[in-house]
Amino acid sequence: MLRLAPFAFVIALFLTALGRDAFDDWVRNTELPNLLPDTSVEVRDRDNVLLRAYTVEDGRWRLNVTPDEVDAGFVEMLIAYEDKRFLTHSGVDGRAVLRAAKQALIEGKIISGASTLTMQVARLLEQSGTGAWYGKLRQIRVALRLEQVLSKDEILRLYLILAPYGGNIEGVRAASLSYFGKEPKRLTAAQAALLVALPQAPEGRRPDVNLKAAIKARQVVLDRLIETGSVSEEEAQKGHLEPVSKQKRLFPAYAPHLSDRVRAEKPEQSVHRLTLSQALQGRAEVLAASSVRGKAENLSIAMILADHQSGEILAHVGSAGYSDDEGRQGFIDMTRALRSPGSTLKPLVYGLAFDQGLAHPATIINDRPVAFGSYAPQNFDGAFRGELRVDEALRLSLNIPVVLLTEELGPARLMLGLKNAGVRAKVPGDAPGLAVALGGVGTSLEDLVQLYAGLAKSGQKEILNWDLGSNKNEEQRFLSATSAWQVSHILAGLAPPAGAAQMRLAYKTGTSYGHRDAWAIGFDGRYVAGVWIGRPDGTPVPGAFGGELAAPILFELVGLASDEAVPLPPPPPETLLLETAELPQPLQRFKGRRAVFEAPPDAPKMAFPPDGARLALSDAGLVVKVRDGRPPFTWLANGAPVLLSVQARHAQLPLFEQGFVQLSVIDSEGRAARATIRID
Repeated sequence: MLRLAPFAFVIALFLTALGRDAFDDWVRNTELPNLLPDTSVEVRDRDNVLLRAYTVEDGRWRLNVTPDEVDAGFVEMLIAYEDKRFLTHSGVDGRAVLRAAKQALIEGKIISGASTLTMQVARLLEQSGTGAWYGKLRQIRVALRLEQVLSKDEILRLYLILAPYGGNIEGVRAASLSYFGKEPKRLTAAQAALLVALPQAPEGRRPDVNLKAAIKARQVVLDRLIETGSVSEEEAQKGHLEPVSKQKRLFPAYAPHLSDRVRAEKPEQSVHRLTLSQALQGRAEVLAASSVRGKAENLSIAMILADHQSGEILAHVGSAGYSDDEGRQGFIDMTRALRSPGSTLKPLVYGLAFDQGLAHPATIINDRPVAFGSYAPQNFDGAFRGELRVDEALRLSLNIPVVLLTEELGPARLMLGLKNAGVRAKVPGDAPGLAVALGGVGTSLEDLVQLYAGLAKSGQKEILNWDLGSNKNEEQRFLSATSAWQVSHILAGLAPPAGAAQMRLAYKTGTSYGHRDAWAIGFDGRYVAGVWIGRPDGTPVPGAFGGELAAPILFELVGLASDEAVPLPPPPPETLLLETAELPQPLQRFKGRRAVFEAPPDAPKMAFPPDGARLALSDAGLVVKVRDGRPPFTWLANGAPVLLSVQARHAQLPLFEQGFVQLSVIDSEGRAARATIRID
């Protein structure tokens, strides 16, 4: 008889054997299991939408939830089906126990159970079985104590978190996301009925394993709930016809790199709220993957989109794909990787030069061959443009003008400007040189977007952040508002790349040495964005240019946030909007400190032999040539005149001895050029 009656006799025996006080002490002295089960760490967006979740230690999906975060219809169905007197009993439903015992006695077998939701929670907390009588007794004792220390909502919450739904799925949120691809806040009657039915036989009724059993169990729940009035006949009939997917959904995994990062930085936190927008993040990840599809092997991409007015990052893409299936090392967060920024630091150089009074956008600067000791910078195409305006030099991204300005500023001032803008820059050997202006420094996409956010904010450092609600640092200025506007205005004058949306962005592209990195960074009146493309292992990508590869993606990225670019602000009142001839005399033409010691552009230059040449001794003497300067010319060897009053620009010097020779040529105005050669 005891075997047939689940636990009615157990309760009767205990109530008989124990007095009321003894029974109360027995319940009160119950040692409870842990009432705070581990739940998945969650990363959510600015609107509290789930971006990513992590399994608990044993590999189970178990997401935290409260009753008010679950569809009210589901909660009503659950209580009506599983434990209709849940809100009134004290852990054990005596009427249900008597009914179950009576049925068992009449039928000779167990027809229905009498486990309340509280008893089921007790079993789930202890992960105990349901069959043995002593297991039932333990569940009764724990259930009674739970009702004493927890509210009904707290008990219901534990059920909603712990109920098994097949495989490694626990709790109603994990089940709803896995089987329906959505949060359980709004469920159809059919979906709610399936979630009520699954925990009774989670493995046997899993839709992805036994679809027919799942549909049948759902139908049983709907039909029984018609009797209780929880579901109308119309809802039940509609629910019977609603399809059930056999395919489980993947859990959200947006912004995987940033999610891993915030979880590692705050391991004690169970919920991380980010400034990201799930909708924007999803579209940005699709853009990233499609942008490198079919391109060079193992090519990856990183992107950041932020609101520079608030400093909040809206989309953060660390690679083309988190997995490493295609050898792209997608697990590496390339927004943080130190890479050469190419020409993307040039706007800061020009802004600092404007602030120091070295130049104005209308200042004339000379793009010509120049050497700084052994360092002789060249333009990307190897050509020289001669004299041109500073704003045009920046738009053309010429190397020589920016190096001339950097020499005048000093590399240390440029590094300080980067630091003041919130940029972390690493220089080999911690000894910055002029090459820093051309990308001879290590920095990251995060830092470059940070720099351009400051340019967009009128030269004030704006620390970009992803932690929703975090306190912003006190702002500091690294450029004057006028200089920042001048740089922005110059960059906004660049035409959009071919095929891109015709929106007006202030943007700059960059290509690092050896075509290892392609960059595009830019902003409008609200958004700032950056794109990096390259290989994570640093190997070259032949033919990769920032302007061709990264710039079109930059425009698409900004377009995800706004169909039309937000207008840039007007110039500050103190800005000098002047043409070259209207500028103060010192600003009309850039000269720099070197100009005092440099020969004028039309001074004579040794065309042949070049300095350092090594020539063979010849019976005909040494052929020499001079360019520029004004004839007649005087040629000297080791300080001694060799030829006088030569009108031609070429001559033959009677030099017939081996050894080092210092050649000099002097024009009619006394200007000289020199070269040291060796004759063998």
